Amino acid sequence: MENSEDSIAVRAVSVAAIVLAAGASRRLGRPKQKVVLGTETLLQRAVRVARQAGLEPVLVILRDRSLDESLSGCQTILNPLAEEGIASSIRCGVEQARAQGVEGAVLMSCDQIALRPEHLRRLCAQVDRVTGSGYDGKIGIPAYFPALSFEALLRLRGDRGARDLLSDAAFVTEEALRIDVDTEVDLEHARAWLKAEEA
Repeated sequence: MENSEDSIAVRAVSVAAIVLAAGASRRLGRPKQKVVLGTETLLQRAVRVARQAGLEPVLVILRDRSLDESLSGCQTILNPLAEEGIASSIRCGVEQARAQGVEGAVLMSCDQIALRPEHLRRLCAQVDRVTGSGYDGKIGIPAYFPALSFEALLRLRGDRGARDLLSDAAFVTEEALRIDVDTEVDLEHARAWLKAEEA
C-alpha cells in the first residue's frame, strides 16, 4: 500500500519526472523503448511508475517520434541533439520542467525495471537536496534534483550525464536498480526477475 503522506508531499511541491529515452539502443540492436516486458513496453512502464509516484508533469525525451506510440499520461519532447549523448536529453527535459515552474525533477531511465513508485517518493523526501539512488557501489539515477540544481544540469555536455553532480550526493539504496536492459542477455535477466517477482 502506498504511503499517502509521501504521495501528498510529492504532489504539493510539483516534482517533474524526466524520462531519458532518447538513446539509440546500439548494444541491444533495436529500440529498447519498444521492448515489451509483461504487458507493457519499457517506456510505458517507466511512465506508469512515475505517475504512480505522483510526479507531474512526466516528460519523456525521445530521439524519434515513432517511439511515442501508445504512450499516454505524459508529454513527449523530441531531442534533435540526441547524438551528442545523454546530457542533451537532460537539458531538453530540464528546460521544459523549468518552463512549467516545477520545484524539482527526477531524472530516470526507461529500462530500470525494478523501479517502484515508493523509491521515487523517497528520493523526493527532502525537496531542497540532491538525492540519487545507491546500487552496485555507486550513486546513479533515478535521482532527484531541486530547481536550484537546474543551472548545473543545463551546463552538462556529452555522454556522461549527471554522475559528477551525484558523486557526493545523498542517496537512497535499492540494489535491484542495477538491473537494466542494454543487451539481449540483460533482457533475459530482466524477464527472469519479473517472472520471479510475479510468482
